[in-house]
Amino acid sequence: MRGPLVTDTNAPAVGQTYRIGAVARLTGIPPDTLRVWERRYAVVTPVRSEAGTRLYHAEDVSRLNLIKRLVDNGDAISHVARLSLEHLRQRAQGLDTPAPALQEAHPCRVAVLGPSLPVMIQTEPCRDQEQTEAQVQFVGLYTEESVFRDQVGRLGLDLLVLECPTIHDDQLRQLADLAVRSGAPRTLVIYNYASREVVGRLEAQHMLAKRAPVNADELRRWCGAMHVAGSGSSAALLADFDLSAPPPARLYDAAALSRIAAASPTVKCECPHHLVQLVSSLVAFETYSRECENRNADDAALHAFLHAATAQARATMEAALARVVEAEGIDV
Repeated sequence: MRGPLVTDTNAPAVGQTYRIGAVARLTGIPPDTLRVWERRYAVVTPVRSEAGTRLYHAEDVSRLNLIKRLVDNGDAISHVARLSLEHLRQRAQGLDTPAPALQEAHPCRVAVLGPSLPVMIQTEPCRDQEQTEAQVQFVGLYTEESVFRDQVGRLGLDLLVLECPTIHDDQLRQLADLAVRSGAPRTLVIYNYASREVVGRLEAQHMLAKRAPVNADELRRWCGAMHVAGSGSSAALLADFDLSAPPPARLYDAAALSRIAAASPTVKCECPHHLVQLVSSLVAFETYSRECENRNADDAALHAFLHAATAQARATMEAALARVVEAEGIDV
């Protein structure tokens, strides 16, 4: 069997850069957290455009994905921030997200900061104390921000709850700073009054916003639901795609795929034909996602991920096709 080696025309563009908003959407790291990590720990060093905008290279995105994955799995940011990309890859190798059943068995560790929610949690009785404590544990209840800042870093939080009667633009940076200081991978903000624009900016920083009023039982349910929702393996999946690396080389060009599709299988099976269709479709979307990446600067990092994910899927299906081609004795 011979498989024609295809020159890859979809390799990442040399010097491709991404804006901070696109990097935040791809990595799941809020823009303010990125800025704090850069300032305090020098995790990456973005270049600056003539207008002063932060621009990140593909290698920066790969570093940030790996660092977030390690931090989410218990590493201190200060310990992994300066590691090389290769060292980060080695450290993250084999690092899997725990199975959902195991994560559900681990209660969600929650801290609450606000003027009234901490008092309400302490005073309102829980309808099902035993079941609730198995799902959610309030390990820190604070009405004073100074005390919260002093203690929160030692709590090992899964979720931070911030109570804000009102939210304005000038408070967003403070809320993001509190979220970063807490070390919690998720933040829930309970508010009474805020504009749609401000709520949108809050959620763009990966902080979920819920409008008050809320009672203690509702808050416990929200916390438990967020913990379960956050227990999937999407972060690990994202980290597996290295945007700084070229996509897997293609095994078959269009002509070879046509010959495979036209070949008569030795058994009554349409698998070669169906696999050719799948590979051809993935090749087309791989090219399309790359073109979208080039055309749309705001979503460049997202399309880079789609391109990398599609290339990996295409390589997997090509390997399956190669196995079928060999078994059927198809000459390509």
